[in-house]
Amino acid sequence: MLKQVTEGVLIHESEFVRSNAVVVQGHSGVLLIDAGVLGREMVCLADDLSGSGQTVVAGFSTHPHWDHLLWHATLGPAPRYGTARCAATVRDRLPDEGAKARVTAMMPPDIVDQVPLDLLGLIAGLPAGTAQIPWDGPRVRIIEHDAHAPGHAALFIEERGVLVAGDMLSDVLIPMLDLNDTADPIQNYLTALRLLEEVADGVDVVIPGHGSVGRGDEVRGRIDQDRAYVHALRDADAAADSRVGPSATYGREWLPGVHERQLQHLARRSDPDGTPG
Repeated sequence: MLKQVTEGVLIHESEFVRSNAVVVQGHSGVLLIDAGVLGREMVCLADDLSGSGQTVVAGFSTHPHWDHLLWHATLGPAPRYGTARCAATVRDRLPDEGAKARVTAMMPPDIVDQVPLDLLGLIAGLPAGTAQIPWDGPRVRIIEHDAHAPGHAALFIEERGVLVAGDMLSDVLIPMLDLNDTADPIQNYLTALRLLEEVADGVDVVIPGHGSVGRGDEVRGRIDQDRAYVHALRDADAAADSRVGPSATYGREWLPGVHERQLQHLARRSDPDGTPG
């Protein structure tokens, strides 16, 4: 069920990793950001929109990870966008008929039959440097970076004071660095946080890709928390982060493993003298 976050902006939270689909109301329809994961949830979303007399006129994927590239036929044939680099990465990773099988292998086995893959990754890359999403609605500014994945975009809906952060600024998930596509994942993440910080004064609400909506002072608090975690990774320190500590309320079974893998990967990239590189 859709829940209003602020005027003209609603979300649907999935059962899968607390994923947020974001609906932005425009003049002739809605923009749908990261449509969702489970088929029945996307059908419910489509029904909610239809029941209120709204149609999807544009879609957007914040980054090229499978759970942000899904769509359902009931949402309609609206154009679906991503940044140029996001779309190019999708073409590189999903070039053939075997792509769906590879994506299925990444999923938890208990949801494989619930995820619709027929329309996976059918996004058009916006021209490099595009500043905002082309649609008939409030201005949605694109803040592109490479912190979590190539061509990742946060979206700033200025007149609503809303930052759609993609897979950053979560209250339940630690920062997950792109360790495969970049020479300096730490610097990329810190750069992205600075970009988000530059608009923070105009943000009243932050919507992460996974987790709870943050409001007011929580916006800068989440930026600071993510920066502290990345600094700890950079310095090979044990992260004093509540999201992976004994008081964690989510992902206790698997998030500590993600943290350890990031530490180990960065250690392998270090210079012989142990200085992170």
